[in-house]
Amino acid sequence: MPETDTQPGALRELQADAGTRKRFLKMIGGAGAAGALALLAAACGGDDSTGRRAAEGAAKTPMGGVGNDLAILNYALTLEYVEADFYDQAVRSGQITDRAVADLAKRIGEAEHAHVDAITATVKKLGGTPARRPATRFDDVIAGGPARILRTAAIVENVGAAAYLAQAPRITSAEILAAALSIHSVEARHAAALNQLTGRGFSGDGPLDGSVPTGAFASPLPMSRVLDEVKPFLAS
Repeated sequence: MPETDTQPGALRELQADAGTRKRFLKMIGGAGAAGALALLAAACGGDDSTGRRAAEGAAKTPMGGVGNDLAILNYALTLEYVEADFYDQAVRSGQITDRAVADLAKRIGEAEHAHVDAITATVKKLGGTPARRPATRFDDVIAGGPARILRTAAIVENVGAAAYLAQAPRITSAEILAAALSIHSVEARHAAALNQLTGRGFSGDGPLDGSVPTGAFASPLPMSRVLDEVKPFLAS
C-alpha cells in the first residue's frame, strides 16, 4: 500500500489504545469476524491451504499484530481480485456501448487493479503469502446487458466500501489503516457514482443502497454478509 504520514494523530491513538479499539469493534459487531474470514477463505481459496491457514491464524491471534493484519489484507485482496476481474470481463464484452460509461468502467477497473498490486506488495513486504486469485463467474451478469452490468457494478462497489469500513478497527498498523481507509474512500466514491448512474437514488436504508447514507455514519458490512454478496460471483 502507498506510504502514509506517520505523525501522531487519531490513527495512532486507535492503534495504541486497546480500550478504544475494543469499544469500536463491539459497536460494529466484530465478534464473529474471525469465523466469517475462515468461511470466505475457504470459498475463495478452494483446495489452496494458504488462505485457510491465514483464516485459522486470524481466529487464534488476539486483535493486533502482523498475523492479524495479513489476514485482513488477504481478505481485502480477495475482494479486489473479484472487482478487477468483473471490470475486465465487462469491458472486454463490449456490452457497454455508451462511450462515457465504458470509459468509466475502464477507469474503475484500473483502480481495482492498482489496489490489487498495492495490497499484494504490502502482504509480501510483511513476509506473508498473497491470497490466491479466485476463479470468478460473471457470465450471467454480462449476458444481462449494460443495465445488469452497471447494477452489479454498483453492488460490488458498495460491498467493497462497506467491507473495508468493517475491518478498519481490527487493523493494528496505523500505516495500513490509513491506506485501507484511502481505498475505502475510492470504493465509496465509485459506489456513489454507480448508484446514481443506475438510478438507485441518493438515499437508502442499508449499506448497499443509495449514494448518500440516511444517517451521519456509514454502515459497515461484516464478513459473513460480504460472503453472501460475493459468493454468487465465485466459480465452484
